[in-house]
Amino acid sequence: MSRRVVRQSKFRHVFGQAAKADQAYEDIRVSKVTWDSSFCAVNPKFLAIIVEAGGGGAFIVLPLAKTGRVDKNYPLVTGHTAPVLDIDWCPHNDNVIASASDDTTIMVWQIPDYTPMRNITEPIITLEGHSKRVGILSWHPTARNVLLSAGGDNVLIIWNVGTGEVLLSLDDIHPDVIHSVCWNSNGSLLATTCKDKTLRIIDPRKGQVVAERFAAHEGMRPMRAVFTRQGHIFTTGFTRMSQRELGLWDPNNFEEPVALQEMDTSNGVLLPFYDPDSSIVYLCGKGDSSIRYFEITEEPPFVHYLNTFSSKEPQRGMGFMPKRGLDVSKCEIARFYKLHERKCEPIIMTVPRKSDLFQDDLYPDTPGPEPALEADEWLSGQDAEPVLISLRDGYVPPKHRELRVTKRNILDVRPPTGPRRSQSASDSPLSQHTLETLLQEIKALREQVQAQEQRITSLENMLCELVDGTD
Repeated sequence: MSRRVVRQSKFRHVFGQAAKADQAYEDIRVSKVTWDSSFCAVNPKFLAIIVEAGGGGAFIVLPLAKTGRVDKNYPLVTGHTAPVLDIDWCPHNDNVIASASDDTTIMVWQIPDYTPMRNITEPIITLEGHSKRVGILSWHPTARNVLLSAGGDNVLIIWNVGTGEVLLSLDDIHPDVIHSVCWNSNGSLLATTCKDKTLRIIDPRKGQVVAERFAAHEGMRPMRAVFTRQGHIFTTGFTRMSQRELGLWDPNNFEEPVALQEMDTSNGVLLPFYDPDSSIVYLCGKGDSSIRYFEITEEPPFVHYLNTFSSKEPQRGMGFMPKRGLDVSKCEIARFYKLHERKCEPIIMTVPRKSDLFQDDLYPDTPGPEPALEADEWLSGQDAEPVLISLRDGYVPPKHRELRVTKRNILDVRPPTGPRRSQSASDSPLSQHTLETLLQEIKALREQVQAQEQRITSLENMLCELVDGTD
């Protein structure tokens, strides 16, 4: 009788665990908009969640440490005139977040390190170029201030957020609604899925489809795609019988899948969250109450089932922490932020280890917050891999960095005369906005200090009267 050989993998025993109740974020009115985005974005400093808002669209931004019950009057980020559909933190500045809305605009916001006194209503910049709702946002992984948006007008636009300019507009590639967009690791290619059931690999700077596969999944429901570390494409979709399915594809040979597995029967679109450091993909279905995770390797069957984290409550959305935000001392290899109807609950994925030492096999150098390229360099054809950092001593987020926006005058095409002046704070419309905000904060704090001083004087007088009375 032949013995079954167990596959060797350091991730075989990864287990998920919900954080304790006091580590959750309570009393958050999560958005009820019907849209297949994750509704949540997280980085090492902040948690952002799209929320219900009357008369427009809004999202809430909380410092990670602000757990527990959230005050119903906690300031929101409001500015859109219709529901917010997607949010995404800038990978190169933990204080900058972009939001996309049903109102056809994209807004980019600077989030202060302190808790604001009132709603944030003024974005750094508003990007207008789509004719219908904007439902997908994705920052470039290595180039500074480069943001991609996809709209209901079937157009992909790549922006330079630092100037407000459209770098590239791809408007004749997709004949129908775009369901998902993903950059590869150095930002030279895009993988997109579309309602026409076609998976496309696009070179955005050439405006060309490099490879495509029709009906990677034969069902009509939305498909998702992400690049893997090996350059393959991992997809989730549906069979013709509405069973959920996952696939792995080689873009150089789209004829046959590398792997194709049927999973279960459910309506929820499976959102894939891929970690290139461990090559683990986590599948979170909207409306599911579980997270399934698989390891992608070079050996058959290529996509190996690891385990399932199950809970009682269904998830409305999910945030995925970048690797630099994890606690390496606890062998944490992934952290999710699961949205319920009225709260957000962290879920921690851990590899059990006996040693307290840094586990360098679990934590290879990972992309840090420094961009490898400027927007103009990327547009001119340069590519660069992400600038990596070590997590050996843990990651400390840098201090507040301001995003400078210099809007170019598109009407004035004359070349500049004389030596080029470097951009100063006075050139930036953001600086004026920040100055006004700071002055308002200082005024409010002064008023609080005056009130406290009056209270102290009052208490001192009461104390003196009591002392005189006892004498």
